[in-house]
Amino acid sequence: MRLFALADRVGDAAPYLARVRGKIGDDPAVTRAVALATGPRAGPEAWLALERELGAVQHQERDREAGLRLAPAGGRGGPLAAGIGDDCALLRLAAGHEALLTTDFTLEEVHFRRAWHPARAVGHRCLARGLSDIAAMGGEPLAAFLSLALPAGTRQIWVDEFVRGFLALAKKFGIPLAGGDTAASAGGVAADVVVVGQVPAGQAVRRSGARPGDSIYVTGELGGAAAALYQLRERGRAEPAAAARAYFYPQPRLAAGALLRRQGLASAMIDLSDGLSTDLAHICEESGVGALVTESSIPRAHASPAGTSTLHFALHGGEDYELLFTAPRDKKVPRTLGGVRLTRIGEIIREKKVWLADSHGQRKPLLPRGWEHFSIG
Repeated sequence: MRLFALADRVGDAAPYLARVRGKIGDDPAVTRAVALATGPRAGPEAWLALERELGAVQHQERDREAGLRLAPAGGRGGPLAAGIGDDCALLRLAAGHEALLTTDFTLEEVHFRRAWHPARAVGHRCLARGLSDIAAMGGEPLAAFLSLALPAGTRQIWVDEFVRGFLALAKKFGIPLAGGDTAASAGGVAADVVVVGQVPAGQAVRRSGARPGDSIYVTGELGGAAAALYQLRERGRAEPAAAARAYFYPQPRLAAGALLRRQGLASAMIDLSDGLSTDLAHICEESGVGALVTESSIPRAHASPAGTSTLHFALHGGEDYELLFTAPRDKKVPRTLGGVRLTRIGEIIREKKVWLADSHGQRKPLLPRGWEHFSIG
């Protein structure tokens, strides 16, 4: 990511500044750094300081050229009162609301590989994970924070594409990047994303509200992400294109989650990040209940390669970022909500076990076998 190779490149500073000043104006910090790096006491520390300042300038220039706004001011009445530029972000909650806060790590060689995942997709997925958590509580996202650690030698174009993917999803849902941090990494790329949201006080949909007799529903289709990841591991590419895009660019179900909460339909909810078998077990554990899932009712993504099972991916695959929720039996749940299909797949039972029923009505235990993140090698 270096703009200059220390001393032998310091001479490039003047023409670079001349080029960018017309677009972003003089920067006193950069001017001081140039004076130190080219003065009689110039040395490695001064050259590194110059690189840091020029790096910040270059990022500003690129962001302006791309039309990117890292932290919209929030305007009068908006949720972001103060963002990047202060020691802390200052957020406004709507009257009568509680704050939602979620954080997720994304680690190279654990959650993604640069050989498989486009940088823009990595940025998108980093934010999608947090937004999906907000959706699962029936909330509204307010702001995002990104801390990014990069190993030496990371190409600038990779970083730019990562940020573009992150910001494009943020723009879609109208949330600002309100702060964060950057650091050097001794290993691979590491991104820590915090998303802050809000929900009317006392109305957050939690995992603990399922009751015997409630119906179990999911949004969308399941297993597509796991099938795409399987193909990446086996072939180095994912097909068809629609399935690959759903994996690389998952869409958080914010509209559906909020509507389920507003209409009082969901008694418990969780996002499907670790797989149906694992995430349903979380709801059952928190609610003190069991579940009976009908195998034939599970909506499956038709993207499984030959010789693999769509059912296996739907049950145990992860990273679909759909919603799994329960609804009381007296609630009339529509077929679609927030532009996404809702499918009834089973029922909550008193017995504290999770069962899967086949087409003949035969039951077998549904054990939590959620997708395990791949490791190096």
